[in-house]
Amino acid sequence: MNVKRTFGTILTILGIIGLIYAGYGFTQHDAQSRQLIVYGIIGVIFFFSGIGLVKNTKDEA
Repeated sequence: MNVKRTFGTILTILGIIGLIYAGYGFTQHDAQSRQLIVYGIIGVIFFFSGIGLVKNTKDEA
């Protein structure tokens, strides 16, 4: 089992959750917009770093 690929998958899922939470808060016009912006930025960072780990990790059988 490849640890990098698993960690990349976890980061990607966390990034998706952060982006969905931020998007939901923006659509509900939540008063804490600074907090939602931080969640969105962290979600983007996690998402793209997870995708990069999954894509750049070679399969070794």
